[in-house]
Amino acid sequence: MSGWALLRAMRPHQWVKNGFVLIPVVFAQALTEWSLMQRALGALGCFCAISSAVYLLNDSLDYEADRLHPSKRLRPIASGQLSIRTALSTALVLALLTLGLAYVLRPLLAMVIACYALLNVAYTTRLKRIAYVDVLCIALGFELRVFGGAVATGIDTTAALYGITLLLSLFLGFGKRLHEVMQGEHSKHQRQVLRFYSPKILQTLLLLCALATLGCYLLTTLSKETRQALGTDYLAVTVLPASYGMLRFAKLVMRRSPVSPTDQMLRDTPFLANLCLWSACVFLLVYLQV
Repeated sequence: MSGWALLRAMRPHQWVKNGFVLIPVVFAQALTEWSLMQRALGALGCFCAISSAVYLLNDSLDYEADRLHPSKRLRPIASGQLSIRTALSTALVLALLTLGLAYVLRPLLAMVIACYALLNVAYTTRLKRIAYVDVLCIALGFELRVFGGAVATGIDTTAALYGITLLLSLFLGFGKRLHEVMQGEHSKHQRQVLRFYSPKILQTLLLLCALATLGCYLLTTLSKETRQALGTDYLAVTVLPASYGMLRFAKLVMRRSPVSPTDQMLRDTPFLANLCLWSACVFLLVYLQV
């Protein structure tokens, strides 16, 4: 039972977020180059392991607050299924093993992993209590994932790709905070930083980030450099499923549900089907030159 509780506390369902590590490989048309894919998958594994270590640390420090939350109280540590000692010792072992593996893959990747770990420790212990800075930390975490994938494979990633990643992650972060604020005073008691957020400001930021993300993405797909590098003039078509995906996420944000919208979207059939459609369009246009 403790082994299953430990696995649940590591949140493997959240590993999908680390898929951002593969973005440099996808848009460098390198999915079929096995040597690069080995390095990319190694980096992906490193981020999955270090993120699990972070989750174990976070839940160990927040177990009292989690017990007051309608869904987080069911987490292994908050519910008493997993001891804090076991969680912290596992987190330490995971962190050390991950840094070692990352160093073997590429020393610079180990530095990126270390920066990701330090950022999340700072977030867990202090920065998540500072409004807007907490969302910026989440966005920086996604940037480090993309950078880690580029470092592991040696692929030069464009500034536009980093810019789109930043805007998209801010959209997700502000959406998550808006959803939490909408849950009422109970959620503000459980997460103190929500008292410093205004629903109207969050709605405005959510809209601005959505428009900026889609605008930047559209301009990038239409640029001469992108069309020449990828060998297609039709990548702009993928803006359509991208737009629907962001609208669907916004709808999940507005739901009166104790479950985070970032967790909901991983189980939302329309969102997942649309993600598959976007992925298929990118593959057909970039790799098969349809």
